[in-house]
Amino acid sequence: MPSVEGVEARRAALQMLDAVLRRGQTIEAVGASARNLSPSDHALAVAIVGEAVRRLPDLDELIDSATRQRLPDDSKARMVLRLALAQKVGLGTPDHALVATALPLVDGGPRRLVHGVLGTLLRRGVAVPDAPRLPAEVEGRWGKAWGDEAVQAARRQIAKRPALDLSFIDDVEAQAYAAAHGGTSLAPNHVRVESSSVTQLPGFGEGRWWVQDLAASLPARLIPHDASAVLDLCAAPGGKTMQLAAAGHVVTSVDSSQNRLARLRENLVRTHLKAQLVPADATTWVPGRDFDAILLDAPCSATGTFRRHPEVLYRARPRLIAESAEAQARLLDRAAQWLKPGGTLVYSVCSLEPEEGEEVIGAVVERHPKFEIGPLSALPGFVPATGGGWARILPGLLEAEGGLDGFFMARLVRAA
Repeated sequence: MPSVEGVEARRAALQMLDAVLRRGQTIEAVGASARNLSPSDHALAVAIVGEAVRRLPDLDELIDSATRQRLPDDSKARMVLRLALAQKVGLGTPDHALVATALPLVDGGPRRLVHGVLGTLLRRGVAVPDAPRLPAEVEGRWGKAWGDEAVQAARRQIAKRPALDLSFIDDVEAQAYAAAHGGTSLAPNHVRVESSSVTQLPGFGEGRWWVQDLAASLPARLIPHDASAVLDLCAAPGGKTMQLAAAGHVVTSVDSSQNRLARLRENLVRTHLKAQLVPADATTWVPGRDFDAILLDAPCSATGTFRRHPEVLYRARPRLIAESAEAQARLLDRAAQWLKPGGTLVYSVCSLEPEEGEEVIGAVVERHPKFEIGPLSALPGFVPATGGGWARILPGLLEAEGGLDGFFMARLVRAA
């Protein structure tokens, strides 16, 4: 029989899943708020929630196939069944452990219902596809925007835990690190390793690298090498700031979150890099000077990060996407005022929604006739060219190598 600790891990997972699905919190946030759990129980609880969210439509279909009347989405019985089935299909937990740890979660409640449904499904045999379905509304949006091939690739990717991408100051060291530690380098200054405890990886304490998804490292590569003064807007947690500083630019980094800037400051100290950090809201901040180049990695729906954060697919509703696009347009309009003639403005979002990418940048060029879309020649060869002159990273790109976060980026150049 499972230990008491095993039940407590599931009880914590139940509270986390409820917070994620009903209150729109992130898995990272609810995991950080969990208290009084051993490290192993904490890791198990977070893993169970992650598997449940990754596979939610398929899990719900299984549950519905074994009930006469559909259970409400937010009912305790459905939540407990989701967690139990997620362990079965995602973590390989034995059947007896599933039942023994699920039933205490519904003591004084629908215990017989949960026991009956779980028993029926386990006797029948629980099978879910290797490529779990995404929420129907997400598949509808992405299918319309990018086609069925991108949707199928996203299904395949959400089932897999992504590898860890490391950014290095020096490409020679990156290549040496990849060779010494079984990593793969897919671009200059980059190494991909199997997901692991970050602080335990060789070179962390010495500041030899920082964690940064390969797609997230692409926008900073568009900043010209000869740009001296560079502004990094909405900078934290700071991967792009460190890229810019490592490339020799004089960097001013602006972010409204004091806590996130504190993390950036710690990473700058660890990596022995320098940047001026400014705690400010970019929508009201006034720099008092112009810059040679500006990088705006704007706040967005973050749907491109679904491999690491599957809950974004349930948080990013059309209203949030529209509100994000409006905020991005305002930030671009402000940034355009602070760029020197001949300067470069790079815009990016970790979103797979065209409303936050292609549509935003097209409207900006119409509003600012002094700006035109510039070349993307600085990007690695695996980035596909587009007719509009911008770059769009879709699910399926480099899939055999582990995939990438979804991203959009464009380089605007101000007339001299």
